[in-house]
Amino acid sequence: MVSKEVIMTHISEREQELPDAVIGEIFRLTAEDKSIISLGPGQPDFPTPRPILDECKRAIYKATRYSSPGGVIELREALVKKLRKENNIKLGPENIIVTTGSQEAIFTAMLCTLDPAEEIIVPNPGYLAYIPAANLIHAVPVPLKLNEEDGFEVNPDELRKLINKKRTKVILINSPANPTGNVLKKRTLEEIAGIAREHDLYIFSDEAYERLTYGTKHVSIGSLNGMGDHVITFQTFSKTFSMCGFRVGYCAGPKKLMQAIEKAHHYLTLAAPHISQLLAIKALTIKKSYIEKMRKEYERRRNFLVERLNEIGLRTTLPKGAFYTFSNISEFSKDSTRFARDLLKKSRVAVIPGVEFGKFGEGYIRCSYATAYPMLEKATARIEKYLKKYDKSLRS
Repeated sequence: MVSKEVIMTHISEREQELPDAVIGEIFRLTAEDKSIISLGPGQPDFPTPRPILDECKRAIYKATRYSSPGGVIELREALVKKLRKENNIKLGPENIIVTTGSQEAIFTAMLCTLDPAEEIIVPNPGYLAYIPAANLIHAVPVPLKLNEEDGFEVNPDELRKLINKKRTKVILINSPANPTGNVLKKRTLEEIAGIAREHDLYIFSDEAYERLTYGTKHVSIGSLNGMGDHVITFQTFSKTFSMCGFRVGYCAGPKKLMQAIEKAHHYLTLAAPHISQLLAIKALTIKKSYIEKMRKEYERRRNFLVERLNEIGLRTTLPKGAFYTFSNISEFSKDSTRFARDLLKKSRVAVIPGVEFGKFGEGYIRCSYATAYPMLEKATARIEKYLKKYDKSLRS
């Protein structure tokens, strides 16, 4: 008798419930077809600054072993100085955990603060990983609607309405924001801080784009009085230093919670890449001119892209931070996924459907200006031509 090979096909319900992100499909298509102009990237198109890359030659010989789970002490001490100087957050190295990018930090923090059925309030539209991360641990992500007419600012009164005294444990904020580009005002942050103190809640503050602001100042909510026990600040080297591929980020907050995060982090990735941590130390010492040159070019691109999108009929609020525009397409379509796919097929321009960022992102598209200026010119010319011939049957 010939035995038959048994092939296991079981996939967990947890995985099957995760959304199939259109963004992954778009990235695959743009990689395969060089005729497509992609306005999808969520990473800088600038090279990592040369001093950081030069450090690789020296660091590689020191980075052949694991670091401690919390991160190398030299990096954490450097981050203490950085947080104090740039963010007005006064913590010690024991209050900082270095992670494999800030996304791992956010996920691990959720693991340590949310039990099944407990709630985390998340901005919507908001970064596309927030809701799936909560779903993976069987917590409940509660959407806080951000409105275009308010500049996508958090409305503290609406936030209060979402708090469940028994189940709400965390308020998550993102400033500067992906995908809307909003930078929360200090007055808004103070009201959010008051709500967290009143209800004894944690605030997760995702500040990945902290250095990329235009005409406004980023304020860390962790710097406000009385927030030391409530705020976990998440930051990364990916955007500021164009170090996405090195996968190094960190979180900073109350010592007891950081100890819990370090414990869970040990079982997830053990430690952030040792060589990346050594390069992060170097990154904190480079001249600010490297970052400022990048920021100024983003601002130039932003000004062009917003003007052109509004000019061709896609209403677009001027973003104050990050490197995205979030454009209203409701005049053309109610289905952002269908619109984005049709635009890609007919005009060879890739954008991200707004619904990828939550149900309140429907009716919008996100464009990234982490794309060379000439490509933005070509892309908007293609979009303009597309809109003039837009198929009215897609409006439904």
